[in-house]
Amino acid sequence: MMNLFSLGGNVAFVTGAGSGIGQRIAIGLAEAGADVVCYGHSSGGGLEQTAAHIESIGHRSLAIIGSVTSAEEIAAAIARAEREIGPLTIAVNNAGIANAAPAEDMGEEQWNRLYEINVNGVFLSCQAQARVMLPRAKGSIINIASMSGSIVNRGLLQAHYNSSKAAVIHLSKSLAMEWADRGLRVNVISPGYTLTPMNQRPEVAEQRKIFERDTPMGRMATVDEMVGPAVFLASRAASFVTGIDLIVDGGFVCW
Repeated sequence: MMNLFSLGGNVAFVTGAGSGIGQRIAIGLAEAGADVVCYGHSSGGGLEQTAAHIESIGHRSLAIIGSVTSAEEIAAAIARAEREIGPLTIAVNNAGIANAAPAEDMGEEQWNRLYEINVNGVFLSCQAQARVMLPRAKGSIINIASMSGSIVNRGLLQAHYNSSKAAVIHLSKSLAMEWADRGLRVNVISPGYTLTPMNQRPEVAEQRKIFERDTPMGRMATVDEMVGPAVFLASRAASFVTGIDLIVDGGFVCW
């Protein structure tokens, strides 16, 4: 039965693989048997560290620097991945940003920049991935959204972020329905409060105790706890699962 969760023989492409949830999922997919291509912007060598870790546990990996906001760069990265590693069968679109500002004071540039990465970047990534997966009628795309796409976080002034994650969820469901009968599954993982660099930003540091208090399980998630959901959705165990938003939040949205 555990073979249902094996990713042996698969090639995964993970955006935002240089830190946080993306880095841990990239390594987790390799731990489950996949070869993994790590894609993201150049920042402190995180991508290279992820790829090196994956290779150290016996799987092939590439670190490719590029932007999710460039269709050309994503397409080139996928072409290189397929040329050097093999046909893409799994994709995890994790790249995203977050920041805060009161809605009435938020500048147009701040709004547009976040949407460019969090929404446009996910669409362009899905589009490029689907273009190589659909002709083979095989693939699993997993987009990382947030419980903030379903609820509004008390005390956080992030109308742009919340609405961008809601867009990712509905975009994913829409793509899932377009491609459901063509062998390509599209699903979402929506983390709750998770101990990542993003949730250690100065503007949310004072909220940590509140996050823990308001989560029914009494704590924030670790990045390790996002691996199981990703492996499930990528694997044969989820072969009849498409168009879902898997909320991994310690019960937060129940309250």
